Amino acid sequence: MSVSLQKGQKVSLSKDNEGLNHVLVGLGWDEATKTGGGGLFGLMRGGGGQSIDCDASALLLTDGKLKNKGDIVFFGNLKHRSGTVQHMGDNLTGAGDGDDEQILIDLAKVPEQYDHIVMVVNIYQAAQRKQHFGMIRNAYIRIVDGRTNQEMCRYNLSDNYDGMTAMIFGEVYRHNGEWKFNAVGQATTDNGLQELTKRYM
Repeated sequence: MSVSLQKGQKVSLSKDNEGLNHVLVGLGWDEATKTGGGGLFGLMRGGGGQSIDCDASALLLTDGKLKNKGDIVFFGNLKHRSGTVQHMGDNLTGAGDGDDEQILIDLAKVPEQYDHIVMVVNIYQAAQRKQHFGMIRNAYIRIVDGRTNQEMCRYNLSDNYDGMTAMIFGEVYRHNGEWKFNAVGQATTDNGLQELTKRYM
């Protein structure tokens, strides 16, 4: 049974899940209905309307820090060099039901030096397109057991994110030999992944 998490809540993934090796991190979002013109934002191309392209990335941290640019798994680097974290590909619109982007993690084989795997999402060309997370609804992050495809936990982001262009959704981290998940839900005004990753350097 899936656990519904609140912002800042932590849950153990390893406890009561002996033998858990592979997890899927699913991230999803929908574009909010456009006001003042009818139709859906992103489907209305007139007046400068463009679909919102959100990009999910995973940052592998050592002692809580991003030590190497090769430790960023994103649409331009779909698989970590260790082979333990893999991005399943870029979704350009967020349209449709279910996860918009997915990241696979082999918990059993993540090299010991990495203690946190942080899941972040930024809006592609947010400033140029004048887009922000206030234009997005139903955003969530969930953890799925790779053995059974059963959802273990889910965090639905529900704050007001007007003006925010990037988001730290959550993190899978190692603590006392145990893997846990932290529902972060911290919005930022970083204009792109490069700016966002500086928070961890």
